Amino acid sequence: MVRWLPVACTALLLCGCARHAAATDGRATVVRVIDGDTIVVRLAGSEEHVRLLGIDTPETHKQDTPVECYGPEASDRLNALLPAGTVVRLVRDVEARDRYGRLLAYVYRDRDGLFVDLAMVADGYAGPLAIAPNFAHRSELDAAAADARAARRGLWPACGGNHVPRGG
Repeated sequence: MVRWLPVACTALLLCGCARHAAATDGRATVVRVIDGDTIVVRLAGSEEHVRLLGIDTPETHKQDTPVECYGPEASDRLNALLPAGTVVRLVRDVEARDRYGRLLAYVYRDRDGLFVDLAMVADGYAGPLAIAPNFAHRSELDAAAADARAARRGLWPACGGNHVPRGG
């Protein structure tokens, strides 16, 4: 029995790693939008909260925090891009989950390949949010934000021209 204990522990660890990798990459179906940068998806038979990587939108549901300027509009925009039932492709960066247990992923709409994170920034509904070590799309998100701000799209003119989402 004692001889099999290391083998059993190794097998459990490997199963856990395989499940973890499968849960952070691949196709999923949108169940609902929580706010402008968080969705719930059905992935591998269970529901998962997904935090869109590289972006931040004004708060609408953060405890003890008022609804921020352009928060409802950002939520509505993400809901328009990803209504319930939309199939998405989730692509991870370095970290699989955040401190709240949410999956961290770049989100692509499956039917047309739209890079949703980038669309939210380019249309002025989100700002870029770079948190180490997840920098895979940092330069293109920063460029899209600069363009949206210069063109005065979305939250940039609506929120006094200087609103930068705070993270979360």
